[in-house]
Amino acid sequence: MIKGIGIDIIELKRIKKSIEKSNRLVKRILTNREQATYENLTSVSRQVEFIAGRFAAKEAFAKATGTGIGKLGFQDIEVTSAKSGAPILHVQGFEGYTTFISITHSKEYAVAQVIIEE
Repeated sequence: MIKGIGIDIIELKRIKKSIEKSNRLVKRILTNREQATYENLTSVSRQVEFIAGRFAAKEAFAKATGTGIGKLGFQDIEVTSAKSGAPILHVQGFEGYTTFISITHSKEYAVAQVIIEE
């Protein structure tokens, strides 16, 4: 049974502007494992897509729970990749749920959609 559906969109230029100013957003949004992946990306544009996609995914998950970011923090939600490259959500406190996630990027935006099943 579907417990929740969430979607989020973010402008890549907002993320780029923020990471050019300081590294605060990276540390606030990404877990240690996500930061390691981020730092291994070879181009700035790919780094911007990566963090924007993770931001949108975490916001979409929080929306799917019905609470938004607040009760859940960005550090409680982690996005890893399957061998195929498909994103996988890991969320503290939601281990018994099945989650489905899709992340996409265009030239200007990153979008993520999450479905949570009980």
